[in-house]
Amino acid sequence: MASLILHHYDFSPYSEKVRLAFGYKDLDWQSVDSPIQAPKPDLIPLTAGYRRAPVLQVGADVYCDTLLILREVDRRHPEPTLYPGSQHGLVNALSAWWDRATFFPAAKLATSIIGDQIPPDFIEERKVLMNQDFTKQASLKELPLNRQRLHAAMAWLADMLKDRPFILGQQPSAADLTAYHTLWFATKNGGAEAEAMLPLAPLRSWMDRVAALGHGRRHEMPAGQALDVARDATPEAPHIHADADPTGLQPGQDVVVRADDYARDPVRGPLVAADAEEVIIRHENDRVGVVHIHFPRAGYEMLADAAAQ
Repeated sequence: MASLILHHYDFSPYSEKVRLAFGYKDLDWQSVDSPIQAPKPDLIPLTAGYRRAPVLQVGADVYCDTLLILREVDRRHPEPTLYPGSQHGLVNALSAWWDRATFFPAAKLATSIIGDQIPPDFIEERKVLMNQDFTKQASLKELPLNRQRLHAAMAWLADMLKDRPFILGQQPSAADLTAYHTLWFATKNGGAEAEAMLPLAPLRSWMDRVAALGHGRRHEMPAGQALDVARDATPEAPHIHADADPTGLQPGQDVVVRADDYARDPVRGPLVAADAEEVIIRHENDRVGVVHIHFPRAGYEMLADAAAQ
């Protein structure tokens, strides 16, 4: 079976989700250190411009966004499952809600404490990329609202966990990894000051259980070697129907894919396959040859590429 190669950086909260999935499934995986900001010269050849972290690479197939990455890891390594009872829809809906409700509030709670320690060029890049001001001054101004937003989401989470060890019951799920990662990020970076602002008491034992999943067996891989892996591989045949796009776009048609919230860098290429949950496009360059780039449908938009018409 082809190696799982994760392009990430250590304090990326979204990457922590995937690392925990590797731990839960007791997997070996290759770690490629990706820069925290542009330029990303050893990632862009694989992604055609997509620059969020993390990105999962399996040979010449490239998976973007944790909503899809976790599903793909589970497809390739189904036991123990990240979707107990095959409740993919419920887990994905909970995960999508949590990320949208808590990521920015948690990040800005942390930067209200450590914002003056962050390099200005990183702050400026995130301001353009995410339309958010992560300076300490701006984060402090928004702190009352962000605390309210986090308290509301955490109250619902505590209610879900009041009579069970994990959100869906006795087993961890992708929803647990998602709910954990923003709280991990806020408390890891904000320390005791962040912890004092959050209603963590009902959640501490659950957080300990999630953290105990670990990260599996991590093996460092140079970025250039990962590109060589893609160059020497051939994309796998899609496991989704080639012509199931609900809007009628057809395989071979030039399309543009981009996130629907922030970091909306366009990714262009011929459509390989699409259905209600996944989009695959073809990308080719001299460094990696032909790769297939996979996106989840939820959270992304795909349209015919007007520049190609």
